[in-house]
Amino acid sequence: MNNYTDVAEFILQGFSMDPGFQAFFLAFSSTFYILALAGNTLIFMAISLNPGLHTPMYFFLANLALLDITCTSTVLPKMLEGLVGKGSHISYKGCLTQLFFLTWVLGAELLLLTAMAYDRYVAICRPLHYSMLMSRPVCVLLAASVWAISAINTSVHTGLMARLHFCGPNQIHHFLCEIPALLLLSCSPTTLNNIMAVIADVYFGVVNFLFTMVSYSFIIASILRIRSAEGKRRAFSTCSAHLVVVTLYYSTIIYAYVQPGSGSSLENSKVVTLLYTAVSPTLNPLI
Repeated sequence: MNNYTDVAEFILQGFSMDPGFQAFFLAFSSTFYILALAGNTLIFMAISLNPGLHTPMYFFLANLALLDITCTSTVLPKMLEGLVGKGSHISYKGCLTQLFFLTWVLGAELLLLTAMAYDRYVAICRPLHYSMLMSRPVCVLLAASVWAISAINTSVHTGLMARLHFCGPNQIHHFLCEIPALLLLSCSPTTLNNIMAVIADVYFGVVNFLFTMVSYSFIIASILRIRSAEGKRRAFSTCSAHLVVVTLYYSTIIYAYVQPGSGSSLENSKVVTLLYTAVSPTLNPLI
């Protein structure tokens, strides 16, 4: 039998900043949290209450708004609590809960952006078959698959994390609980966790990114074949907003998970993580 004592709570390091800047950052984060909640709630209500917006594109936008609300509500309240108080302590169960919902939302958003890219592909490249290929049952099936696949993924990762023991340092060098940061603190072998994390990264990140890029390759080729400038402008306007969201989200996700976890890159990773957990959900309704 190993002689150890599991930690009961973790300490979130947060951002290293002087007291003078802390008040500014608190106001900054609070403003983004309020704007993200208000903007995405308004988007969801407008789509739900307006029958004219009950189309596939707006159906997926409503799902995106729900994901953004969940993302900001999972991360920002605890971060704001740490900014208000002297430190940020989170219980072991609270940390796993935050990890579960954060992993669920991040995976679901990547899948949803792929589904939205497919919707734009059908609308521009197969317009005559759009009503059949993107019928209501198909849209519901796609959205349900997005939530279900990501839920299965996060359940596996959270279950694998729960079997680990944490008996040493309990300071997380981040402002949230995420898989890479927690694995660094484990006293147990993490080989299986690392393998599953790589598989998930490849599927949710690489594979979905490739599917999205293939969709936009066909979209761009179809737009270039349109003869009139007005036709090109109208076709591009139907997918430009989604392309902006995809670029913003994938660029921050890739930077956060590809950069080495040491030195100044840790602080840079915190800033980038803040972009896709706070700034991106705030900008999505505007976009």
